[in-house]
Amino acid sequence: MDIKILLNFFFVGCEIIIKQVVKVGGSLFPDYAIDLVKKLKNTDSLVILGGGEFANLIRKYDDILNLSDETAHNAAIDCMDILAQLVDDKVSSSKLAYSIEEAEKINKMGLTPILIVSKILKEEDPFECSWDVTSDSIAAYISHLLNANLLIVTNVNGIYTREPSEEGSKFISKIDAKKLLTFEESSIDLMLPSLLIKYGSNCYVVNGKYPNRVLALINDSKDYNFDYTKIIGD
Repeated sequence: MDIKILLNFFFVGCEIIIKQVVKVGGSLFPDYAIDLVKKLKNTDSLVILGGGEFANLIRKYDDILNLSDETAHNAAIDCMDILAQLVDDKVSSSKLAYSIEEAEKINKMGLTPILIVSKILKEEDPFECSWDVTSDSIAAYISHLLNANLLIVTNVNGIYTREPSEEGSKFISKIDAKKLLTFEESSIDLMLPSLLIKYGSNCYVVNGKYPNRVLALINDSKDYNFDYTKIIGD
């Protein structure tokens, strides 16, 4: 019997839902991102990749060429798709998803869906074309559609009062999204706090260089002996 038929038969009547959207920052690519996605197997997670250095290059060219907002926005989204394909190629337990429905089917198959976001956003993009909107905000939008938790996984421990390397910078373990609106910059994009307020939802910002920290938040282990930031939007 075909393996797909067997899988469909096994999962008939079983409700397996995507519990969290894990946005993996492009700054973690390649090694940290690939390792983390491997460890997300069987966690009912949907992965969204940031654009990383590819998106930074688009931003650089935008500064030089003064690209139209729409072109820069769409090109940066395409960069997310590129990293999604590269990570998926190196993770046997993942599969690319081109829609929410396909992501849910992949999750039911016991694989980790990595979302190709361009197709979804071309059909219905709720965002203005701006560098204020990056993969963080896109991940928040997708988690809202799925009614799933949101984890923003980056290369620092969470939110700081200023750049972590700057003198006097202090770590923030919990912060209201309204307070974040007053920050000129942080480890998340500028639009995310507004979306969390709009959707009435929270999110976690955590360091993806330590996969066990991400897994601890997913499993809600309560034994958090590490730094992370909870952003309160509800």
